[in-house]
Amino acid sequence: MRELPRRDFLKLTASALLTAAAAAAAAPVAWAEKFYREPPWRRKKPYWGFCVDIEKCIGCGRCVDACKTENDVPREPFYVRTWVERYIIRKDNEIKIDSPNGGMDGYPPVENPETVAKSFFVPKLCNLCENSPCVQVCPVGATFKTEDGVVLIDRKYCIGCRYCIQACPYGTRYFHPILQVADKCSVCYHRLRRGKVTACVEACPTGARMVGDLSDPQSNVSKFRENNKVQTLKANMGTEPKLVYKGLDKEVR
Repeated sequence: MRELPRRDFLKLTASALLTAAAAAAAAPVAWAEKFYREPPWRRKKPYWGFCVDIEKCIGCGRCVDACKTENDVPREPFYVRTWVERYIIRKDNEIKIDSPNGGMDGYPPVENPETVAKSFFVPKLCNLCENSPCVQVCPVGATFKTEDGVVLIDRKYCIGCRYCIQACPYGTRYFHPILQVADKCSVCYHRLRRGKVTACVEACPTGARMVGDLSDPQSNVSKFRENNKVQTLKANMGTEPKLVYKGLDKEVR
């Protein structure tokens, strides 16, 4: 067999190394493309998601009351797993946001209604992040994500460091004053496992809230996402929420 000149051998070797390096560099990109082309709920069954139709929310607060009752959440205003915010946008673009007692007790009358351009209600709860900051910062693994996509807290392991409360970009965590641990919306996981909907969904009189299996194309949440223009809160954070909204206004934070 003819031997290659040293110069040609070095050229071939360098070319092979460059090809291998390019393939290695492309691997993360290929993985990311596959992830977004094939989200987790295409591979795991069930995989829970949540939808909110802002246009249907009337701000009655029944969802907040039902959540506190179901999950034994303190009745004080600052301890909520879910709440409803009222947005009042005036004609001069002034924005007022209020949520007295999480919206559970209703809202005071709007002052100077003739100056209001629009007003609407926005339910808030755990965003069911696929890339959860709270999971990432927990030093003891007390906050974790289940195989079916729900972020939970194991109270036995929580040391009350509050790192997760600071990390959540949606403000959906609080420190339980009695249990002395972090607490948050669990999407009523104990009910989902028994084939029931969450307490807030069950209590909603207008159907503004929906919970269901994203892995089932025929589920309510899958059809809602397919048939409506939906958005997530703070999409730039890269948390990939599985909570989506229809009718999300640009003023909503």
